[in-house]
Formats: sequence, C-alpha cells, structure tokens
Amino acid sequence: MADRELLHWQFDLTWGLFEYHLERLVPGDHLWEPADLVWTIRDGVPDWAESEPDPVPVPTIAWVSWHIGWWWSVAIDHAAGRRPRDRAEVVWPGPERVVDWLRAMRDEWSVLLPTLDLTAPSTFPWPDRTVGHVVAWVNAELMKNVTEIGQLRLLRAAVR
Repeated sequence: MADRELLHWQFDLTWGLFEYHLERLVPGDHLWEPADLVWTIRDGVPDWAESEPDPVPVPTIAWVSWHIGWWWSVAIDHAAGRRPRDRAEVVWPGPERVVDWLRAMRDEWSVLLPTLDLTAPSTFPWPDRTVGHVVAWVNAELMKNVTEIGQLRLLRAAVR
C-alpha cells in the first residue's frame, strides 16, 4: 500500500483540480440538466435507486456534489469511529452553501489523515480491506466526481 505522504499528495492534487471548478461555479450550474434523463435534487431530495438503472441517468452538478457529501461523510464517520450516517441523513445544502460544505469535509479529512493507521482493518466500503485502501478509494472516488463536475460545468458554459 502506498505510504501516507503519497496518498496525501494525491488527495491534495485532486483537490487542487477541484478548486479550479469550485471557484468558477455559479448558482445556475448546480441544477442545470444536461439531458432528458437526469439524476438531480428535487425539493431537497436526491434522486436515487437501490439498483443502478439502465440507462444510467446523467447526474447534475447538484446530484454529484450531494453524492460526494454522502460517501465522504460516511467515510469520515468510519475513520473517526463514529456511527456512519444513513444516506437519507445527508442533505444537499443548496447552491449558495455547497462549496463551503465540500471544503469543510476536505478540512475534516485533512485533519484525520495524519492520525489514521493505514494498516488497520476496515470494512468500509468493502470487507477485508485496510484503512489505507479506504484512503486510496476516497482519492479515486473524489477524482472521478471532480471530473464529472468539471465536465458538466464546462458543457453548461459551452451551451449558454
């Protein structure tokens, strides 16, 4: 497993790429629907299906940012030894506060990272893995979601 310094560097790199898009988001970007079939936030509630639909709906920036908040808050809960939140407990804060919400999670994760035993067992998000696997997964999942938000923001800017 990669050492803590490398994992933290990868996280910081991904977050730096995210900041490029976070700084440029405008309120209208969040709920912009890029296709007829979308997952978004409706009346404060994220669209959801227990099994992935076929075809998969295109998510809005609002939905992707809520998704980050959900999986990351649960990862933080596990890493901090707290009861993990249920998906329904994670509320998207709206376009005016979402960037601060995501940055607060980044700050909490950054404080946790140096304290984690990367070799300790973990059952989240998979059984029979280590905390180091969780940290690597957070980096990968964040990078994927950052790319999705960036691409959606660029598409919306191109069609305005």
